[in-house]
Amino acid sequence: MTTSPEHGGNTLTEEHVEERTDYRYDAGDHERFAHYADKNDVMRAMVEGTPVRAICGKLWVPSRDGSRFPVCPVCKDLYDNVVQDG
Repeated sequence: MTTSPEHGGNTLTEEHVEERTDYRYDAGDHERFAHYADKNDVMRAMVEGTPVRAICGKLWVPSRDGSRFPVCPVCKDLYDNVVQDG
């Protein structure tokens, strides 16, 4: 909303604040990838704190939201070309 001084008012402006989620990565996160593994294995590993093996061969203990990271190119290639075709 705006009123002008010539109409006897001060200038008022309506401010719109846009909310965004800020995805800042911690130091070293730029080297991390989201890996593909069996969903049941990942869920069990998250609950038990045990490692799971991705289809690219990486062994890790899942503890973060994988959607924050880029997909591992090796996992993606294997999934697209081997898992889906097989």
